[in-house]
Amino acid sequence: MRVALFATCVNDAVLPRAAIATVRLLERLGVEVDFPEQQSCCGQPQFNTGYRLLTEPLVLRMARVFETYPYVVTPSGSCAAMVRDNYPRIGAKARAEDRGEELAEAAASLAPRVVELTEFLVDVLGVTDVGAHFPHRVTYHPSCHGLRVLGLGTRPLALLRAVKDLELLELPGAEECCGFGGTFAVKNPDVSAAMGADKVAAALSTGAQVLCGADNSCLLHLDGMVRRRHAPLRTVHLAEILAATETTPWRPGSPA
Repeated sequence: MRVALFATCVNDAVLPRAAIATVRLLERLGVEVDFPEQQSCCGQPQFNTGYRLLTEPLVLRMARVFETYPYVVTPSGSCAAMVRDNYPRIGAKARAEDRGEELAEAAASLAPRVVELTEFLVDVLGVTDVGAHFPHRVTYHPSCHGLRVLGLGTRPLALLRAVKDLELLELPGAEECCGFGGTFAVKNPDVSAAMGADKVAAALSTGAQVLCGADNSCLLHLDGMVRRRHAPLRTVHLAEILAATETTPWRPGSPA
């Protein structure tokens, strides 16, 4: 099977280890992965701040870049949700304004083919045991987009439970937002910081060594909280855990 990787802005520019780990994991499972270099931002920051018209060219660009792939896999629940949930809305609005038939068709074509990494593993490949090895205590934070928009449910947990030597610890208040929320963290910094502090405190209460998530935007926010507290906790993207094996173990600071 041949798929495209949609790396996303945060992973590409700030935390590329998740994208590298995604490729390593999928190739280990026999998937051929392409990285179309023309890909760009999906438009989520613009759309979330009310600039719908500025988002439209990015919708068209994304559709053109990924038009030949049956699946576009991304290690980001928020960006997957942007394409799946908001692209059809953007297309429908443009069509209603009699200026966007091409946009509407592009959005409708791309949206169902974009899948978050755990969806692709569990629903498309039909696997939960990916041959990973991660001998650490881990707690999992389900980010809002994956939890509430995509409905990832137990997929990430099923994948983590199948990892050899991983001890999975339940996170108190797991379904509560971490406070990042994209532009929410910019517009409401004090509330965002308080929510993030609560999430980190909950993770520390489990005795976990690793706070895991499937969205690096949330993990970036939480990592800042952890570092400021000098807390004994690492924030690690789920893809990095699933890519780790006994022969290629995860190491802090390494690409995967």
